[in-house]
Amino acid sequence: MDMFVVRGGQPLAGHVRVSGSKNAALPIMAAMLAVDGPVRLHDVPHLVDVRTLLDLLTRLGLQHSRSEADQTLELEVVDTTLCLAEYDLVRKMRASICVLGPLLARRGRACVSLPGGCNIGDRPIDLHLKGLRALGAEIQIERGYIFAEARQLRGAHIFLGGPFGSTVTGTCNLMVAGALAEGTTTIESAACEPEVVDLGNFLNQLGARIEGLGTPFLRIEGVPSLNAAGDDYRIIPDRIEAATLMMAVAMTGGDIDLENVDLRPLTAVVEKLREVGVTIRAMGNRVHVSRQGALRPTDCCTLPYPGIPTDVQAQLMALLTMAEGMSVITDKVFPDRFMHAAELVRMGARIRREGPSAIISGVSRLSGANVMASDLRASAALVIAALAGEGESAIRRIYHLDRGYEQLERKLQHLGADIRRVQDCPENIPASLRPEWSEVEDAEHTEKLQQFVIPRPHLFDRSESRVQRP
Repeated sequence: MDMFVVRGGQPLAGHVRVSGSKNAALPIMAAMLAVDGPVRLHDVPHLVDVRTLLDLLTRLGLQHSRSEADQTLELEVVDTTLCLAEYDLVRKMRASICVLGPLLARRGRACVSLPGGCNIGDRPIDLHLKGLRALGAEIQIERGYIFAEARQLRGAHIFLGGPFGSTVTGTCNLMVAGALAEGTTTIESAACEPEVVDLGNFLNQLGARIEGLGTPFLRIEGVPSLNAAGDDYRIIPDRIEAATLMMAVAMTGGDIDLENVDLRPLTAVVEKLREVGVTIRAMGNRVHVSRQGALRPTDCCTLPYPGIPTDVQAQLMALLTMAEGMSVITDKVFPDRFMHAAELVRMGARIRREGPSAIISGVSRLSGANVMASDLRASAALVIAALAGEGESAIRRIYHLDRGYEQLERKLQHLGADIRRVQDCPENIPASLRPEWSEVEDAEHTEKLQQFVIPRPHLFDRSESRVQRP
């Protein structure tokens, strides 16, 4: 297992390219189960989640090849008889549930394990199943698996509103299923996220008839099949990675250019960053980000798109720990997504949790510490906090981060950060994070410990080969 060792205090400078979107690539890859013919996907990031989904899709009859030079992934279905998505892969990430709709629509049946993913709160799939049942699927849940069957899906009106807003992966599942259903499907309270729009654009390129993308109301005219003949499709830029890098610049007082960025899906985040004192200027698909003055406090609330994404809540919290005043962050998407707060406190932050909100009292500086990531975005928050902190930090369990950020440490190194990936073992913990003992103190400490060591008689006498009672 790896960890990051970060020495903070160095402003970021230079330029770096943002990768393709993980949250767009995964449902598009899953949708290939419903497509006839090969497709070339461009800008697919090198991530653990992408590799995990490829392993799952291979077991479901998909053939793939990858060009490392230009991040191109070629996919084609070669076996349509396989319908079992097993627990050992599906448990690793929630996006695996996106195979349910394509399998059911194209192959008429599916057996999919209930999904796993980051521990960020309750994420039921009841809306997925409700929508598929409305399309005519027969569904049962037994022994941790979803058993679904439908000889022919039929169009229906589906309402996808939930207690915390619409469901992104649910909209993706039903959009693919509706594209191959007989008749017209309407989805009300559909997710409007750019990643959902990207999936819809991909399906339309292959012959689907989906209207209303980017709005809460989708109208889908079913088609007999989705056909590709070596089609090319480019994944949209990762808006969450772009936002994370912007906040890293803001925390360190840096000055960088980001390439391959679309600011339109980031309007709410950009406005909030400008409010706290960050300068952001767009130049086509290139964005200049800098911060010179002090950070100002603010209140913010995460909401479904077009609001501030829950996936940048942790990074925003890290940023606001150094704002001059009191800030409040409320997460209305995942109200329990605050496990990173305790780790930021270890670095000197002042954060108090009150229900779905965190109250942050800004401090003048953060200090290096030994911290542990709890999920993907929490990992990023701890990294950018360490970049701004004084001294060295050790960030453990970064396998979470590898699921959603492509070679983040290399990009930060390119921008001048002192960050390195090492094996997570005691000898690689920075000396500054270990307890310091002088020789005298060490001797005194050892003597005190020995006072608590009570000699005990041997419990086993080998000469008599029997147990002796003390």
